[in-house]
Amino acid sequence: MTGPGGTVPTSPRAANSGRHAVVPQGTPVFDVRGLSKAFGPRALLDAADLQVWPGETLAIIGESGSGKSVFLKLLAGLLEPDAGSVWFKGQNIAEFDRAGISRMHREIGYVFQSDAMFDSMTVLDNVGYALREHTNQSDEEIRARATECITRVDLKVEDLEKYPAALSGGMRKRAALARAIAIKPEVVLYDEPTQGLDPQNITRIAEMIEELQHELPCTSVVVTHDMRTAFGVSNRIALLHEARFAVIGTPEELMRSTDPAVRAFIDDAMEELEELFEEGVLAART
Repeated sequence: MTGPGGTVPTSPRAANSGRHAVVPQGTPVFDVRGLSKAFGPRALLDAADLQVWPGETLAIIGESGSGKSVFLKLLAGLLEPDAGSVWFKGQNIAEFDRAGISRMHREIGYVFQSDAMFDSMTVLDNVGYALREHTNQSDEEIRARATECITRVDLKVEDLEKYPAALSGGMRKRAALARAIAIKPEVVLYDEPTQGLDPQNITRIAEMIEELQHELPCTSVVVTHDMRTAFGVSNRIALLHEARFAVIGTPEELMRSTDPAVRAFIDDAMEELEELFEEGVLAART
């Protein structure tokens, strides 16, 4: 199972999603080569390889504690690998100086697992944080961009003046998403964007990921344990299993897979995935 792509969906929801066919060409946005990372005696990644292509949404699934979030931090240069390399747009990030890392972070939006909102700052200051760090925009320009982003994720303008503690879990996740896109990134990395949310908010966040992918557009990597999110928003899915990406393919390819590790995930989530067939997000099985 190699190469991104997917069946063009026919349902109203799917028609607005990021589930377009993506052809691997040119330079990968991320090119992961022989990546290894261990904490103590446990290896989370062992000579792992993976490419992320411009314009695609790649979902990463795997067992809890398998290293998915660690891998995302390695992509962003927030952790250093023990061996191997991560190449960003044709450049080895290990060779970046401080200014180079700053430039890379200017192009990457990051939605952290815990939302990572600064509790002592208003939503406005949280959403505008990267703009203050990486641009010379005025207070008025930052407010205008924060207002645009907060309304895009279905929050109200008055929410900008609130502190994170005043928001529900779903609202905090959406505010974190607004912060990630404020700088108009070329890449968005999502670390468990639906974790801890109720089914309604899970669907809401997944739909926003699709909409943003269509509107920005950008390249997205989504780490998730939620199979409906993984299969609903992605062009390709990579299964992290036993410290490597054991299987990589389109959602339809994984649905047809007989690999025991893949089947363990899909069979447990079949009831949820059936809804995607009904909606036309996933092509009918052959």
